[in-house]
Amino acid sequence: MANPDQKRLMLKEMQLESLFETISAINANKSEEDLYTIYKLTLSSNPSITNLILFVIDEESQEFERFVNYGSHDHDETVNFPKAFKDYISTTNIINHPDGFEKFDTIIPIKHKNEVLAYALVGTADQHSDFIDQGFTEALSNIILVAIENKKLARKEEKQKEMKKQLTIASHVQTMLFPKELPYGNDVPVSVHASYMPHHSIGGDYYDYIPLSDTKFLMSIADVSGKGVPAAILMSNFQGTIRAMARRGTDLESIVHEANYQILESAEGENFITAFFMEYDMETSNLRFINAGHNPPFLYHKNKFSRLEDGTTILGSFSELPFLEVGEINNLQEFFVFGFTDGFTETYNDEDEELGDDKLEEFLTANIDFQQKEMHKNLIALLNTFKGHQAYADDITLLSCKVDLSKK
Repeated sequence: MANPDQKRLMLKEMQLESLFETISAINANKSEEDLYTIYKLTLSSNPSITNLILFVIDEESQEFERFVNYGSHDHDETVNFPKAFKDYISTTNIINHPDGFEKFDTIIPIKHKNEVLAYALVGTADQHSDFIDQGFTEALSNIILVAIENKKLARKEEKQKEMKKQLTIASHVQTMLFPKELPYGNDVPVSVHASYMPHHSIGGDYYDYIPLSDTKFLMSIADVSGKGVPAAILMSNFQGTIRAMARRGTDLESIVHEANYQILESAEGENFITAFFMEYDMETSNLRFINAGHNPPFLYHKNKFSRLEDGTTILGSFSELPFLEVGEINNLQEFFVFGFTDGFTETYNDEDEELGDDKLEEFLTANIDFQQKEMHKNLIALLNTFKGHQAYADDITLLSCKVDLSKK
């Protein structure tokens, strides 16, 4: 029979071999589950250790969860980490035992960069107490937990890289959604200008100008609920539907019905879109429009403003739109339409006051004779002054259209 010194030597040899095996497993990129298993088997093979639990902090909940469990203690009573154990900041003997933890005598906080990642609880048999090596237990715990923490960080970095890649793709997709050129100038019958300020790298706003013939065009502005990649994809589907049907000569009502159906199919009711569509024919001087739950654009005609409100509800919430009214104005030879998304009017200042539609109308009235680019520039400057130290809460899109058939 081996004497105590021989037993200690055998234990040291076993511990050294275990460390080599553990490091080899880490270098072989073993899974977290495998590393926890190695940890459990290594420590439980020491006859001095009769009970073992490893509580590891969860990144999201910031609560300690049990990942390793061994021994004769009541396994049901030791599922949750006792709050009293958080007071232990160094390896020490347990003084006050919470219910279910009476068979544990040592607590070992496992730290990484001064933050406690885990707590190892160890229970020993009295007859083997001489052979407990707390230093080894702590070293093994540190090696395993740091390796697992590195795995978590690697996953997080990989996830961030993938997210960045998706955002880059989505940003590129969104850029492609906007028309490359808009008719603009002081000597053309139709002049269109747009300003777009995304709140994040990927916004949820959209605008478009689609020539339908030499004398007819469709203009639209929209805002999707939600942000990021899903919003960009939904807007891409929305734009594809609108452009495809418009260029086939589909009437405005059918375009809106089909857009509603496609949004509902794509988003499954989780997102919706507010939109405004305007169709103008220079040959007939006829303006037709549908407002689908969007902020009503301003129409300036014969020295006064009105709002373009006729239409329907938001798109993507109902399988069939509950109502649909097409607004129509005849004999429009000269007019100005200004559309915007709610990110503009719902901007707040330091006094918690909202910019609102009234201030926007006051500005448009005072600046109606300005060129559109200058008007947009001044309007954004007004907004920046108004908001003070407050951040923009949403994407902002401004879209204006000036028609003067005398310049044909």
